Amino acid sequence: MSYTLISPSQVRAVSVLDQEYAFLDMREQGVHSEGHPFFSVPLPLSRLELDIERLVPRKTVPLLLLDQGPELPLAQRAADILAGFGYTDIRLVDGGVQGWRDAGYELFSGVNVPSKAFGEFVEEAYETPHISAVALDEKVKNGEKIVILDSRPFPEFHRMSIPGGIDMPGAELVHRVFETIPDEETHIVVNCAGRTRSIIGAQSLINAGVPNKVSALKDGTMGWYLADLTLAYREDTVASPPGALAGQKSREAAHGHFLRSRHKFHYPQSAAHWFWLAEDQ
Repeated sequence: MSYTLISPSQVRAVSVLDQEYAFLDMREQGVHSEGHPFFSVPLPLSRLELDIERLVPRKTVPLLLLDQGPELPLAQRAADILAGFGYTDIRLVDGGVQGWRDAGYELFSGVNVPSKAFGEFVEEAYETPHISAVALDEKVKNGEKIVILDSRPFPEFHRMSIPGGIDMPGAELVHRVFETIPDEETHIVVNCAGRTRSIIGAQSLINAGVPNKVSALKDGTMGWYLADLTLAYREDTVASPPGALAGQKSREAAHGHFLRSRHKFHYPQSAAHWFWLAEDQ
């Protein structure tokens, strides 16, 4: 079966429109990480039948399929499978990755590039404070008042963590922090495995107006290991849900940030009403 080709420039045009689309890289993850367009999502042909309906549940969404190029055997095979699954708008990126490069567009290496780029932007824009593994280790050994909050999901925390760390996944930080921090003099250090979630977690607490000193652990557990410091394994220390007083503080912090940020971002009045109508729930 033949499918519509879409040029790299047309893909770029679609990416800035306010509409739904799926830009799927049919190559294996390792090849994808060597170089890919910024917003392309790896969905190897070997995983297609397993993952497609979870990633793209709506069958009418435009699917932009990327191959290595200039020939498109993976994308062609994927298109046949997707058509059999009932997807109705399937397009192959003309020339694949090679065509993208030949058109003068940039390729990015690594994985999870958009989220990492967002973290770097946040750190640059807000000058998020950070602390090195060696400096943190020294402060802990000197008995300074430090609380280490691990912003990763529990399975990652349980696999390996900073000694003394408390698991508090990023979306839970503002919600749970006031139950965990004993006083305003305690230095809060947020870590992850590398950089991004440490930065976002630390800046979330700062933006919420948490009065404590807050820092992101530079390079996370990876930096701790590379500094020749000992990691902890199979820990299960998880932050407690907030009690009444801590819960009230977290709601006030979130509400305060909402009010402070309204001049930067547009929130419809109905949305504001919905957000805070039942703030005690």
